[in-house]
Amino acid sequence: MILAGDVGGTKTVLAVLDPGRAMAIVREATLPSREIDSFEGAAEAFLLGAPRLKVAAACVGVAGPVVDGRCIGANLPWEVHERRLAAAVGAPARLINDLEAMAHGVLTLPAERFLVLQEGSPQPGGNMALIAAGTGLGQALMVPEGRTYRVVVSEGGHADFAPADEIQDELLRFLRAEFGHVSWERVLSGPGLANIYRFLQARAGRAAPDWLRARLEREDPGAVVGEVAVEGRDPVCAEALDLLVSVYGAKAGNLALEVVALGGLVVGGGIAPKIQARLADGRFTTAFNAKGRLDSLLASVRVRVALDPQAPLWGAARVAAAMAAS
Repeated sequence: MILAGDVGGTKTVLAVLDPGRAMAIVREATLPSREIDSFEGAAEAFLLGAPRLKVAAACVGVAGPVVDGRCIGANLPWEVHERRLAAAVGAPARLINDLEAMAHGVLTLPAERFLVLQEGSPQPGGNMALIAAGTGLGQALMVPEGRTYRVVVSEGGHADFAPADEIQDELLRFLRAEFGHVSWERVLSGPGLANIYRFLQARAGRAAPDWLRARLEREDPGAVVGEVAVEGRDPVCAEALDLLVSVYGAKAGNLALEVVALGGLVVGGGIAPKIQARLADGRFTTAFNAKGRLDSLLASVRVRVALDPQAPLWGAARVAAAMAAS
């Protein structure tokens, strides 16, 4: 058996799987990330549950850069260390970036677990790219290597946000006054959706409805804005979501250009499946393809949304299974 984990800024998923039974899940738990004092302690306690489980290898995808087997995530209150994790679970352990895990998982998903936004003309053997907005913003590159792909991670979500029109220029100025440096993640993420909403609400010059203001104060603001927008209950929330979708498309198009993703681009993460109807209404692909002299190249890129929220877990399990087999 193997241990796989998906550690995000909001939640941490742990699972023991049996590779001999088509990755059947033997035990699974979802924990609020900010309620965990020590990830290694949480993993050890998870395995010690009745009955006690022993694993041959462990792989955990973590939201943040992994350097020398150590990760301090931008949206996590604690660090994770490969050696400490190996000692806690009693088996070889590997930490990988969460987008690396997601990429490995996406490569295993069947066609029915995707929503196609743009058919394009995918080239066999072409580079593929992955972009995923959730609590943060991540991206990865999948480079053909024989019959499979080598995954190359990136922290491009923390690169400078580039506005594409006048309202996005205003948004940049609004956020720069608050944060100084404005990354793509400040706009394109769950907290980013809340930032966009605050900007548009201030721009509208009127107070939010009492029921909405109350929800925003007691719940996760980004989740509330997204839910209310999808339900069509508030025009400013709807405008905020539309703006996020346009930014998402533009950033995805930038990534596809940067890595020449002729094998296709996949949109992953926790936000996309919840707003798939908005992503499919044309706003995303319009922004994706709006690249001036290279718009025809972008139009040839197949764009799909990964609909399986456990893709990072499957990817971590795939890596752990390879470790156990070797």
